[in-house]
Amino acid sequence: MPKPAAAAPSSPRRRRWKIAEARSILAALASSGLSLPEFAIRKGLEPQRLRRWRRQLAREVRRPAAVIELLPSPNLRPVEPIEIVLTSGVTLRVAETIEPAALARLVTALERGC
Repeated sequence: MPKPAAAAPSSPRRRRWKIAEARSILAALASSGLSLPEFAIRKGLEPQRLRRWRRQLAREVRRPAAVIELLPSPNLRPVEPIEIVLTSGVTLRVAETIEPAALARLVTALERGC
C-alpha cells in the first residue's frame, strides 16, 4: 500500500516593508543609543535588513529630490509658501491659501508616482 504524499511545508510569506517604515525604524535606531545588532535583536529584526535599508536609503539621499512649486494667482495677495516634505523625499511648496482637499489630492498623486 503506497504512503500518502506529505504536504509541502508552507513557507511564511515575506513582509514587504514600506520606505516610510524603514526610515522610521532607522531613525529609532539612531536615537536609541544601541548598536545595530542590539537594536535589531530587541526589535526582532535581522541586522542585515537594517544594513540593507541604510544602503538603499543612502542611495536615495544622493539623488536630487524633485521640487514642485505651485505659484499663487496674480489676483491674490502675496502669501508665504508652506513647504511640505513628503515621505518619498519630494519637497512640495504651496501657497498657504491652497484648499485642503486639493492639497490632499496632490499629495496622494505625488506619493503614488514617486
